[in-house]
Amino acid sequence: MVLTAAGEKYLASVEHALDEIEAATRRLMARPNVSAVNINVAPAFLTRWLVPRISEFKERHPDVELRLHATNSRTDFIHSDTDMVIYLGNSERKNAESVFLREVSMVIVCSPQLLEKDKPLEKPSDLQHQCLLHVSTRDQDWHELLDGIGIESSSTENALTFSSTALAISAAIEGLGIALTDRGLVERELRYGLLAIPFDLQLESDRAFYLAYQKRRRMTYGMKAFHDWLIDQIKLEREAPQELA
Repeated sequence: MVLTAAGEKYLASVEHALDEIEAATRRLMARPNVSAVNINVAPAFLTRWLVPRISEFKERHPDVELRLHATNSRTDFIHSDTDMVIYLGNSERKNAESVFLREVSMVIVCSPQLLEKDKPLEKPSDLQHQCLLHVSTRDQDWHELLDGIGIESSSTENALTFSSTALAISAAIEGLGIALTDRGLVERELRYGLLAIPFDLQLESDRAFYLAYQKRRRMTYGMKAFHDWLIDQIKLEREAPQELA
């Protein structure tokens, strides 16, 4: 059987609607629990920011099951079972309802013990004599910061490069060097004295964290519960006073 010319025109008009019906049917059959939510999350945001707060969400919504997946891959809502994503980017995504969460502000952090070692870390120029911890997916961040304060990035003595922000932060906690990371991802470590900010030097980023879900999709009970709770947590974080550690 072959579609007629009229049939081909009709298919082009209804194909998107048929894809949405197929995706909705697949989600319903694979996951009859409408309170469960599949969420893809940027790995650093998941491990450093979201996981420490999950217990509070579970206390508020014990009937909602969160299924969290760490990934930086772009999500196709129509051809996957993903309900929502939290991503790091510099713009809202096409064909998705994107909700701005918060901007990214990069700060320098290191182990407090590192400040007591032989090489001083009292002023920005002292960074030239320290081991700088890089993240391979953000390999220009240190160059931008150093160039912005008049230090040749090529003049730094040594460096270590890691595949993820979480690994670079862990290395900083162990005293292996100095990391450049979003302050919101290390607030606990700063509060408990595992990390310190040696001096007030920031790198403003054009990237931000967003929450997104399929455009024009009506949120389920679980999706709405997570959306509202996440916005509340972001608001609390924004209102909390931040002191130089």
